[in-house]
Amino acid sequence: MSSNTQIGRARAGANIALIKYWGKRSGSSLNLPATSSLAVTLDDLQTTTEVSVCADFSTHEVRLNDEVVDDPRLVAFLDHIRGLVGSDAPFARVISGNNFPTAAGLASSASGYAALTLAATQAYGLDLDANALSVLARMGSGSAPRSLWSGFSIMHRGERDDGLDAIAKPLLDADSWPLEVVIAITAHGPKSVSSRVGMNHTMATSPYYSAWVEHNEARLDDAAAAVLAKDFEKLADLSEASALQMHASAMAAEPGVLYWNSATMACLHAIRDARAKGQGVFFTVDAGPQVKAICLPGASSQVADALRGVSGVLDVHCTQLGAGAERL
Repeated sequence: MSSNTQIGRARAGANIALIKYWGKRSGSSLNLPATSSLAVTLDDLQTTTEVSVCADFSTHEVRLNDEVVDDPRLVAFLDHIRGLVGSDAPFARVISGNNFPTAAGLASSASGYAALTLAATQAYGLDLDANALSVLARMGSGSAPRSLWSGFSIMHRGERDDGLDAIAKPLLDADSWPLEVVIAITAHGPKSVSSRVGMNHTMATSPYYSAWVEHNEARLDDAAAAVLAKDFEKLADLSEASALQMHASAMAAEPGVLYWNSATMACLHAIRDARAKGQGVFFTVDAGPQVKAICLPGASSQVADALRGVSGVLDVHCTQLGAGAERL
């Protein structure tokens, strides 16, 4: 590699939305979310990314999990960062890897673009503040800015047309309320409908979509207050409702977008049963078939055992809330 190569390295954790984001603000090309969201960053589901920039490179090149990726979105994202430096800035080579399944409903795009944002800006020598990094990460994935922060964060939908207020802000760090997370894997491989496609189709055809946006936005403040008060039962009620309402809007599209399988539904019932028996646990499900059980400290072991006993569950992963993205 040439001696004039500049390198940036970063790591970011996946995040799971408790109050969901599903849909874009209409009339914008800036990837602006239709709703604000509240999420938790996870500890050990991570993307690690290295970006090299060099005048010897004639084009961008991206490798994910040892395979060349031909994705116009990634190229456009790298071109946008390159453009912040200048039209004569060098091209980039990206080597990235996830230690968890990609495009399977485990927020790999969020951790991926958060890590890429930090690594690429480091490699290009850009000194951006937290808000500017959030705006940049959002251009790649609407949920990526949340992975920049530890523990609980809020991704604000914003009101400005230029998107400068559509950014993530920290709410409560991981150590302040160390909840645990159990993930039930009910399918391997990529999901049948990508989040982006499913989201756009829901926006275009679901009669429930406008009600989803209005109702979900109204509940965000209540959920944030529950986090700050460490009111687990209130957060559980709001989070389960948000997940079910998001999926209801997608299922009501024409044709319906259905991410769940039979094991997904069985897990929801198992978690509801455990909660009814007094265990500190609630569920959430993103765009995919995997189920996430959010647990009070000390409750995850028993919840994991229950989910392992659900027919169709292929694997169970226990984790906790984690740190925000960092340069290495």
